[in-house]
Amino acid sequence: MKKIILLGATGSIGQQTLDVIRANPDSFRLVAMSFGENIELGLKAVHEFKPELVAVKNREIYDQIRLNIPSNCQLTYGHDGLCETAAYHKGEIVVNAVIGSVGLIPTLKAIEAKKTVALANKETLVTAGQIVTDYARKHNVQILPVDSEHSAIFQCLNGEKKESVERLILTASGGSFRDKSRNELKHVTVKEALNHPNWSMGAKITIDSATMMNKGLEVIEAHWLFSVSYDQIDVLLHKESVIHSMVEFHDGSIIAQLGTPDMKIPIQYALTYPNRIPSYESERLDLTKYGQLHFEKIDFDRYRCLKFAFDSGKIGGTMPAVLNAANEVAVNAFLEDKIPFLKIEELVERALEEHAPLFNPTLEDIQEADGRTRQFVQSLIN
Repeated sequence: MKKIILLGATGSIGQQTLDVIRANPDSFRLVAMSFGENIELGLKAVHEFKPELVAVKNREIYDQIRLNIPSNCQLTYGHDGLCETAAYHKGEIVVNAVIGSVGLIPTLKAIEAKKTVALANKETLVTAGQIVTDYARKHNVQILPVDSEHSAIFQCLNGEKKESVERLILTASGGSFRDKSRNELKHVTVKEALNHPNWSMGAKITIDSATMMNKGLEVIEAHWLFSVSYDQIDVLLHKESVIHSMVEFHDGSIIAQLGTPDMKIPIQYALTYPNRIPSYESERLDLTKYGQLHFEKIDFDRYRCLKFAFDSGKIGGTMPAVLNAANEVAVNAFLEDKIPFLKIEELVERALEEHAPLFNPTLEDIQEADGRTRQFVQSLIN
């Protein structure tokens, strides 16, 4: 019985993590969790799974629900509450499924408390990859990938020697607008952008998939997770989302991980690693239904955000944090119908051009760059 801490229980990954726990009551127990503004889903999870510690977003939500939780459940709130939950002494594995840079400090607190981290929060490694990976080594803590692409690479590398790796090949669906020209993107709507052809995901990550920023953030993550250079990372357009990623070795062999587009599979693998348990919830992959699989080179002129991510990662220092912060503000503005779709990449580019990166930054340097970037991009929107 593994004791699970779930940060971000009401988001897409959080809900699917609860599905995995629900389907395997003899393998997992939820001992602590956090949620944001979705009170209905949050309370439903609290009453079903009966965690011992729950963190909510702010004091207002805390006051609203404190009389409506089980008596044996401790309730806390805010950033401090999120960090307290991440380090809860009874938990063994922390699933970090919160959205945005708010996930960074709780990850560090979990590592400090020697919890295994199942990481779905991209921003943790994008903004502070050097700090986080150094901290994990210092505390002898394993970071297990939850993203389907990184889980695929992780599985392909099992039993292999790092020095045999030629390159990592991340696959990308192309998102909601993969069949549209740049000219056609000028007037697309939020509703159209949220209609992903393959995956069921939250709003922010679905927009990132449409701009290909999501893949760019995954490239930076892969650099830190697997200790490879950016020149050893490629991205391939693969519309079917059957091959989740591949590893090419220097003898010319390529190992790929395949499966249906179902996030519960990599979530469960992270929770059970190094073992596997049966998954009765997920549909089995039937390749005869596909007949053919398609692959295309990435057009960086078409997907400019992916190019920004490669460039930011190679520059390093505070640049990836600026990339992420600018994107978060811009995507939020698009979701609120304040800017058109193509304005997202324009705002990110402006922020990157404006920033003079600091190298070997401290955590405070990263947080300061993040804050300044958010203010700058918001001023452009206003």
